[in-house]
Amino acid sequence: MSATASTKGASGSTPLSEQQVAQRFQTLRSEMTSIATKISEIEGETEEHRAVIETLKQTAATAPDRKCFRLIGGVLVERKVAEVVPTLEANVASLRQVLEALLQQYKGKEEESQALQKKYQTAQ
Repeated sequence: MSATASTKGASGSTPLSEQQVAQRFQTLRSEMTSIATKISEIEGETEEHRAVIETLKQTAATAPDRKCFRLIGGVLVERKVAEVVPTLEANVASLRQVLEALLQQYKGKEEESQALQKKYQTAQ
């Protein structure tokens, strides 16, 4: 691998040693793992929001003025069901946008890893 590792680096200006290539792979793997964990967390939050929205919509159909409680910044606040549903739906839309951004980041890191692997012909 030393023959291929002496070629120019990812930026095209400096060569990367075997150790630098291995370090970059490790960094990319770590970043991808972190992003995947965050994606999983956000998907879970989205599903929780959807379940709550579904339940509250059923309640709103029969009793829109019914009380419900929501935790906002560590403070439990009392609201009416009809007030909470639109807010939760907006939160779900925001979570979807964040999820899309994270998926794009993950895809970019994956492509970078594959390009680095191809360039240096490693089996990592």
